Amino acid sequence: MVGEIHAEAWRAAYARFFAPEFFAEALRQRRGKWRDMLADDNGRTAMLAALDGRRLAFSYFGSSPAQLESAEIFGFYGHPDGWGSGVANALVTASLHMIREKGFGRVHLWTLRDTPQSRRFYTKSGFAESGAVRGHDFGDGNLIEQVEYELIFR
Repeated sequence: MVGEIHAEAWRAAYARFFAPEFFAEALRQRRGKWRDMLADDNGRTAMLAALDGRRLAFSYFGSSPAQLESAEIFGFYGHPDGWGSGVANALVTASLHMIREKGFGRVHLWTLRDTPQSRRFYTKSGFAESGAVRGHDFGDGNLIEQVEYELIFR
């Protein structure tokens, strides 16, 4: 189920960034990778959110490898069928609550610069741009610019 959410969110939001052949393979990989990732005891947490019994969003977070004493949200995706339903809002609230309960005072994430919908969502959820920008290669040899968002718990 997590793989399906991930792939469908990618299909809706990221298709324009990649060549069709690469994108088809990227979707296939996203559908198949989560079973092993979730079975791996790497200290990270995955949360699912459902609406009317249908799982529509997931978050995946843990200790940041790049920023000591910070959490990082490595993945936060909602199935397009759930966009605008509030399911992602409920999930980000629950995820941030759990991150704070785990003792983190700060959380950060990266999102594509040219995805205004995700950027609005993170801002609405209390995140602010940190000012950090990076190029990220998703495997096709092209760098796509990402911006970092952070939230400091008070």
